[in-house]
Amino acid sequence: MPIAAFNRLTRTRLVSTGCAVAIGTFALTGVVSTGTAEAASPSTYTVQSGDNLTSIANAEHVAGGWQALASANNLTSPYIIQPGQVLNLPSGSPSGSTATATATPAVAKTSSSTATAQTASSTTYPNNLDGWIRQSLAIMAQNGIPGSYNGIYRNIMRESSGNPNAVNNWDSNAAAGTPSEGLLQVIQPTFNAYHVPGTSWNLVDPVANITAACNYAYHVYGSIDNVNGPY
Repeated sequence: MPIAAFNRLTRTRLVSTGCAVAIGTFALTGVVSTGTAEAASPSTYTVQSGDNLTSIANAEHVAGGWQALASANNLTSPYIIQPGQVLNLPSGSPSGSTATATATPAVAKTSSSTATAQTASSTTYPNNLDGWIRQSLAIMAQNGIPGSYNGIYRNIMRESSGNPNAVNNWDSNAAAGTPSEGLLQVIQPTFNAYHVPGTSWNLVDPVANITAACNYAYHVYGSIDNVNGPY
Protein backbone atom coordinates (compact mmCIF):
# COMPACT_ATOMS: atom_id res chain seq x y z
CA MET A 1 0.00 0.00 0.00
CA PRO A 2 1.60 3.35 -0.99
CA ILE A 3 2.89 5.41 1.85
CA ALA A 4 0.62 8.39 2.47
CA ALA A 5 2.09 11.82 3.06
CA PHE A 6 1.80 12.75 6.71
CA ASN A 7 -0.08 16.00 6.55
CA ARG A 8 -0.57 16.76 2.93
CA LEU A 9 -3.64 18.89 3.61
CA THR A 10 -1.72 21.56 5.49
CA ARG A 11 1.86 21.33 4.24
CA THR A 12 1.89 24.74 2.60
CA ARG A 13 0.99 26.45 5.87
CA LEU A 14 3.70 24.90 7.99
CA VAL A 15 7.02 26.58 8.56
CA SER A 16 10.11 25.56 10.43
CA THR A 17 10.74 27.11 13.83
CA GLY A 18 14.36 25.96 13.94
CA CYS A 19 16.07 23.16 15.75
CA ALA A 20 17.51 24.73 18.89
CA VAL A 21 15.42 24.65 22.04
CA ALA A 22 15.91 27.81 24.05
CA ILE A 23 14.50 29.03 27.34
CA GLY A 24 11.62 31.42 26.80
CA THR A 25 11.41 34.84 28.38
CA PHE A 26 8.67 36.00 30.64
CA ALA A 27 7.59 39.64 30.72
CA LEU A 28 5.41 41.30 33.33
CA THR A 29 4.84 45.00 33.81
CA GLY A 30 3.08 46.78 36.63
CA VAL A 31 0.73 49.72 36.24
CA VAL A 32 0.10 51.96 39.22
CA SER A 33 -3.32 53.61 39.34
CA THR A 34 -4.14 57.01 40.80
CA GLY A 35 -5.41 55.19 43.87
CA THR A 36 -3.50 53.09 46.34
CA ALA A 37 -3.95 49.74 44.60
CA GLU A 38 -1.42 48.37 42.11
CA ALA A 39 -2.74 46.42 39.11
CA ALA A 40 -0.76 43.93 37.05
CA SER A 41 -0.97 44.06 33.27
CA PRO A 42 -1.67 40.80 31.39
CA SER A 43 1.40 38.54 31.46
CA THR A 44 3.10 37.59 28.23
CA TYR A 45 5.48 34.97 26.86
CA THR A 46 7.96 35.55 24.05
CA VAL A 47 8.16 32.55 21.72
CA GLN A 48 11.59 30.97 21.31
CA SER A 49 12.87 28.55 18.68
CA GLY A 50 11.60 25.06 19.43
CA ASP A 51 8.46 26.21 21.29
CA ASN A 52 4.94 25.04 20.57
CA LEU A 53 1.65 25.80 22.29
CA THR A 54 1.72 22.60 24.32
CA SER A 55 5.19 23.15 25.72
CA ILE A 56 4.43 26.80 26.55
CA ALA A 57 1.12 25.98 28.24
CA ASN A 58 2.77 23.27 30.32
CA ALA A 59 5.77 25.40 31.32
CA GLU A 60 3.68 28.47 32.17
CA HIS A 61 0.92 26.43 33.89
CA VAL A 62 -1.75 27.96 31.68
CA ALA A 63 -5.23 27.35 33.01
CA GLY A 64 -7.10 25.52 30.26
CA GLY A 65 -3.93 24.25 28.56
CA TRP A 66 -2.88 24.94 24.98
CA GLN A 67 -6.49 25.45 23.86
CA ALA A 68 -6.88 28.43 26.22
CA LEU A 69 -3.53 29.81 25.07
CA ALA A 70 -4.58 29.54 21.42
CA SER A 71 -7.93 31.19 22.13
CA ALA A 72 -6.32 34.07 24.06
CA ASN A 73 -4.16 34.83 21.03
CA ASN A 74 -6.75 34.17 18.29
CA LEU A 75 -4.72 31.26 16.91
CA THR A 76 -6.37 28.62 14.74
CA SER A 77 -5.30 25.35 13.15
CA PRO A 78 -2.50 24.49 12.46
CA TYR A 79 -1.50 26.74 15.42
CA ILE A 80 1.90 27.77 14.07
CA ILE A 81 3.85 30.26 16.19
CA GLN A 82 7.05 32.11 15.31
CA PRO A 83 10.18 32.87 17.37
CA GLY A 84 9.91 36.40 18.74
CA GLN A 85 6.11 36.35 18.72
CA VAL A 86 4.64 37.67 22.00
CA LEU A 87 1.75 35.61 23.34
CA ASN A 88 -0.73 36.75 25.94
CA LEU A 89 -1.10 34.28 28.79
CA PRO A 90 -4.78 33.78 29.71
CA SER A 91 -5.94 35.47 32.89
CA GLY A 92 -6.27 33.07 35.78
CA SER A 93 -3.04 31.23 34.94
CA PRO A 94 -0.63 31.00 37.91
CA SER A 95 2.08 32.73 35.87
CA GLY A 96 -0.02 35.86 35.53
CA SER A 97 -1.06 36.14 39.17
CA THR A 98 1.50 38.73 40.26
CA ALA A 99 3.45 41.61 38.77
CA THR A 100 6.54 40.78 40.81
CA ALA A 101 7.26 37.48 39.08
CA THR A 102 10.79 37.23 37.68
CA ALA A 103 12.56 34.29 36.07
CA THR A 104 10.67 31.52 37.88
CA PRO A 105 8.62 30.42 34.82
CA ALA A 106 11.78 30.08 32.70
CA VAL A 107 13.41 27.97 35.42
CA ALA A 108 10.29 25.84 35.61
CA LYS A 109 10.41 25.25 31.85
CA THR A 110 14.04 24.16 32.01
CA SER A 111 13.35 21.80 34.88
CA SER A 112 10.31 20.33 33.13
CA SER A 113 12.22 19.66 29.91
CA THR A 114 15.14 18.16 31.84
CA ALA A 115 12.85 15.95 33.89
CA THR A 116 11.16 14.71 30.73
CA ALA A 117 14.48 13.75 29.16
CA GLN A 118 15.76 12.11 32.35
CA THR A 119 12.59 10.10 32.92
CA ALA A 120 12.46 8.93 29.31
CA SER A 121 16.08 7.78 29.45
CA SER A 122 15.80 6.11 32.85
CA THR A 123 13.52 3.37 31.52
CA THR A 124 14.81 0.79 29.08
CA TYR A 125 12.54 0.06 26.12
CA PRO A 126 13.06 -2.62 23.45
CA ASN A 127 14.57 -1.29 20.24
CA ASN A 128 11.58 -2.34 18.16
CA LEU A 129 8.19 -0.95 17.18
CA ASP A 130 6.56 -1.94 20.46
CA GLY A 131 9.32 -0.28 22.48
CA TRP A 132 9.29 2.89 20.33
CA ILE A 133 5.55 3.31 20.77
CA ARG A 134 5.65 2.71 24.53
CA GLN A 135 8.55 5.14 25.02
CA SER A 136 6.75 7.76 22.97
CA LEU A 137 3.59 7.26 25.03
CA ALA A 138 5.58 7.86 28.22
CA ILE A 139 6.96 11.14 26.86
CA MET A 140 3.53 12.14 25.58
CA ALA A 141 2.03 11.56 29.03
CA GLN A 142 4.62 13.85 30.58
CA ASN A 143 3.79 16.58 28.07
CA GLY A 144 0.01 16.29 28.16
CA ILE A 145 -0.26 14.89 24.62
CA PRO A 146 -3.16 12.43 24.23
CA GLY A 147 -3.01 9.20 22.27
CA SER A 148 -3.26 5.44 22.67
CA TYR A 149 -1.05 2.53 21.69
CA ASN A 150 -3.67 1.27 19.23
CA GLY A 151 -4.13 4.70 17.66
CA ILE A 152 -0.39 5.10 17.08
CA TYR A 153 0.10 1.52 15.85
CA ARG A 154 -2.82 1.75 13.41
CA ASN A 155 -1.48 4.92 11.82
CA ILE A 156 2.09 3.64 11.66
CA MET A 157 0.98 0.52 9.81
CA ARG A 158 -0.88 2.63 7.26
CA GLU A 159 1.85 5.24 6.81
CA SER A 160 5.06 3.18 6.81
CA SER A 161 4.27 -0.48 7.57
CA GLY A 162 6.53 -0.07 10.61
CA ASN A 163 9.66 0.96 8.68
CA PRO A 164 11.38 3.87 10.53
CA ASN A 165 13.43 4.69 7.42
CA ALA A 166 10.47 4.89 5.04
CA VAL A 167 10.62 7.88 2.69
CA ASN A 168 7.96 9.11 0.27
CA ASN A 169 9.85 10.23 -2.85
CA TRP A 170 6.95 10.67 -5.22
CA ASP A 171 4.36 13.18 -3.94
CA SER A 172 4.22 16.99 -4.05
CA ASN A 173 6.09 17.31 -0.77
CA ALA A 174 8.99 15.32 -2.14
CA ALA A 175 8.96 17.45 -5.29
CA ALA A 176 9.19 20.54 -3.06
CA GLY A 177 12.22 19.11 -1.30
CA THR A 178 10.51 18.08 1.93
CA PRO A 179 9.66 14.38 1.60
CA SER A 180 7.54 12.64 4.22
CA GLU A 181 9.77 10.38 6.32
CA GLY A 182 9.76 7.93 9.19
CA LEU A 183 7.19 5.79 10.95
CA LEU A 184 4.42 8.39 10.74
CA GLN A 185 5.61 10.08 7.52
CA VAL A 186 6.45 13.56 8.83
CA ILE A 187 7.94 16.36 6.75
CA GLN A 188 10.84 18.33 8.24
CA PRO A 189 8.96 21.65 8.79
CA THR A 190 6.21 19.82 10.69
CA PHE A 191 8.76 17.93 12.75
CA ASN A 192 10.55 21.16 13.64
CA ALA A 193 7.29 22.89 14.62
CA TYR A 194 5.95 20.07 16.78
CA HIS A 195 9.16 18.53 18.13
CA VAL A 196 8.78 17.52 21.79
CA PRO A 197 11.58 18.24 24.31
CA GLY A 198 13.33 15.12 25.52
CA THR A 199 13.40 13.50 22.07
CA SER A 200 16.00 13.51 19.31
CA TRP A 201 16.08 16.22 16.63
CA ASN A 202 16.63 13.48 14.05
CA LEU A 203 13.52 13.34 11.86
CA VAL A 204 13.66 9.57 11.38
CA ASP A 205 14.44 8.73 15.01
CA PRO A 206 11.48 6.42 15.76
CA VAL A 207 10.53 7.90 19.13
CA ALA A 208 11.02 11.52 18.03
CA ASN A 209 9.05 10.91 14.83
CA ILE A 210 6.12 9.30 16.67
CA THR A 211 6.02 11.92 19.40
CA ALA A 212 6.18 14.92 17.06
CA ALA A 213 3.51 13.38 14.83
CA CYS A 214 1.23 12.79 17.83
CA ASN A 215 1.82 16.35 19.00
CA TYR A 216 0.81 17.63 15.56
CA ALA A 217 -2.26 15.39 15.54
CA TYR A 218 -3.15 16.66 19.02
CA HIS A 219 -3.15 20.28 17.86
CA VAL A 220 -4.96 19.69 14.57
CA TYR A 221 -7.23 16.68 15.19
CA GLY A 222 -7.44 16.50 18.99
CA SER A 223 -5.52 13.21 19.15
CA ILE A 224 -3.73 10.69 16.96
CA ASP A 225 -6.65 8.41 17.85
CA ASN A 226 -8.92 10.63 15.75
CA VAL A 227 -6.82 10.06 12.64
CA ASN A 228 -8.18 7.18 10.60
CA GLY A 229 -6.88 8.03 7.14
CA PRO A 230 -4.21 10.05 5.35
CA TYR A 231 -3.39 13.32 7.10
